[in-house]
Amino acid sequence: MIFDQYYLDCLSQASYLVGDESTGRAVVVDPRRDVGEYLADAEAKGLSIELVIETHFHADFLSGHLELAAATGAEVAYSSVASPDFDFRAMQDGERVSLGEVVLEFRHTPGHTPESMSIVVWEHADDAEPHAVLTGDTLFIGDVGRPDLLSSVGFSQDDLASQLYDSLHGQLMVLPDATKVFPGHGAGSACGKNLSTDTWSTIGEQRRTNYAIKAPDKETFIDLVTEGQPTAPGYFLYDAGLNKSDHGLLDETEPTVALSWGEAQAAMEAGAVLLDGRDPEDFARGYLEGSINVGLNGRYAEFAGSIVPVDMDIVVVVEPGAELEAKNRLARIGFDRVLGHVEAPYGVMQSNPEDAGIASRLTAEQLVDRLAQDDSVQLVDVRGPGECESAGVIDGALNMPVATVRSQLDDLDPNLPTVVYCAGGYRSSVVASMLRAEGFADVSDLIGGFDAWAPDNACVS
Repeated sequence: MIFDQYYLDCLSQASYLVGDESTGRAVVVDPRRDVGEYLADAEAKGLSIELVIETHFHADFLSGHLELAAATGAEVAYSSVASPDFDFRAMQDGERVSLGEVVLEFRHTPGHTPESMSIVVWEHADDAEPHAVLTGDTLFIGDVGRPDLLSSVGFSQDDLASQLYDSLHGQLMVLPDATKVFPGHGAGSACGKNLSTDTWSTIGEQRRTNYAIKAPDKETFIDLVTEGQPTAPGYFLYDAGLNKSDHGLLDETEPTVALSWGEAQAAMEAGAVLLDGRDPEDFARGYLEGSINVGLNGRYAEFAGSIVPVDMDIVVVVEPGAELEAKNRLARIGFDRVLGHVEAPYGVMQSNPEDAGIASRLTAEQLVDRLAQDDSVQLVDVRGPGECESAGVIDGALNMPVATVRSQLDDLDPNLPTVVYCAGGYRSSVVASMLRAEGFADVSDLIGGFDAWAPDNACVS
């Protein structure tokens, strides 16, 4: 058996290549949209990808099932209760697919979504115990899939949580303790609230340590998994719909178009967003007016999708040579409306100083002085509610998670000085730059975030 896990840190997303050396037949499970790595690895290992399996309709990324199918001729497989807008292979609960010696068993595990399923992997058909189970977003390491993402479109989160409990205990936890668990996501994903940094575990370990699995009864389980979930980014519902659709394909090798500053300005006047993918420190030293800073060295696609409306064109600003990376990472969440990149951005700033700015960033000590001198400062905490509850907040701060800032803008006065902070300084640069782009006159963010503030300042509640 060939079994490869692909872990994408920027989305905390795992996908899998499972193949049979004896036959050369293989499947890919939950692929990301830029599929070149799967194709290259399959070719290098003498494998033919025959089936692309989706554990459910993903909300946090746009999957590469259509790209892989187009490149290989493979079928796309979903649970038999799914209804995508394209031809697919409907997998029945309990159905088995043989790749040769390697056998895959499909188990319907609704709860995170109605069509969720898991795949039990047998290294040999006659093995006494399975090698592993690919659990998608049903069972994570240290957590389970959240049941609330579909509650706004006709599904009760309590009903889905009830189904999730039944799926976990009736389909997954009945597997032998030694069965390895390979989930669809890890720590950092908004698909759960307590995900581990580990990328695999075992059924036995989850039985012993997973807070949700240890719930004594269904009612307790429902209460546990429906409270305290992180705010879902705004693009989640959009991506869930895209994954069902017969949408356009990504060409991950196609470069972006180089735009002059005049062309970029014209695009912005027509409604495009200027998205700057440089690090917050570099952005602060000099940026093009109107740009929003979401650094490529962080969770670029996720926070771009949290702050940029899904129906807007995008012009990117990046370090020279990173243009294609920016385009492809946005494509991973279905943001395909990238018009191009600003050519030679540093030269543009030097040649057009009237269109460039320097971002205000405060140290913790400077923020203490500012708050002492000016009681009109608006403090905006853009961490998640769970982070605020566990770590504390700066006294007087208004909590606005990144995913909800746009909907909460009316709670802020654009004429008052505003200071934004997060845990470490990445998200605060995202929101501070967005507020500047929205016309806020005096915006700063806290260098090092709450982590830099908390050790030395008493006004934490």
